Amino acid sequence: MKSLIIIPSYNERENIEKLIKQIFALLPDFNILVVDDNSPDGTGGLLDKIVQGDSRVKVIHRPGKLGLGTAYIEGFKYAIANNYDYVFEMDADLSHEPKYILEMQKKMEQGFDLVIGSRYLEGISVVHWDLKRLMLSLWASFYARTITGLVLTDPMSGFKCYRKKVLESIPLDKVKSNGYSFQMEMHFRAQRAGFKLAEVPIVFVDRFNGKSKMGWKIILEAALMAPRLRLGKGGDFKIL
Repeated sequence: MKSLIIIPSYNERENIEKLIKQIFALLPDFNILVVDDNSPDGTGGLLDKIVQGDSRVKVIHRPGKLGLGTAYIEGFKYAIANNYDYVFEMDADLSHEPKYILEMQKKMEQGFDLVIGSRYLEGISVVHWDLKRLMLSLWASFYARTITGLVLTDPMSGFKCYRKKVLESIPLDKVKSNGYSFQMEMHFRAQRAGFKLAEVPIVFVDRFNGKSKMGWKIILEAALMAPRLRLGKGGDFKIL
């Protein structure tokens, strides 16, 4: 199967090359697409050097910090246009270990259409978070499940694999979320369309270098998006 890993980046110069090496050590036949939002720390320039030496790595340069959701949408469109069978998402900050991609592959081969790496499938599997952030994440997961009806223990997870037909079925230009709620909306759209969702347990290790992009604006977007998704009407559920 032809597989692509999409990695959004903003100020990830300290992490991105190490992550790419880790991925190819396990998955040499994969391709990687990094969508960089004009990182001030020079991530984009480093990626250009990597691309020159390795055709498996692709990069999309964007003019500024345009958001997580739009970065993934650009990546999804690239994946569809270039006929990738499996499309993975993961963070650039080394919090997602590439070894779990192998577990996702196994689930996909069992016939699932969207496989999510869950921090909460087998208890709490998070390293280096303080209590406040952990409680916020647990509350967000509970809230998203309760309001939207998602059958996932970790509906906000950003580590996953899509079958191409899932992305083709979703009207990508109509996806409304651009922050933390983007993952929830994509999961909701896939579940509502009747695709088979599954989870695999992962251990999430908080970033080694750099600064988290999480903020209250992103959290508020997620809180407001859940009821809008649930109340949406129509064939592609126009969001109220």
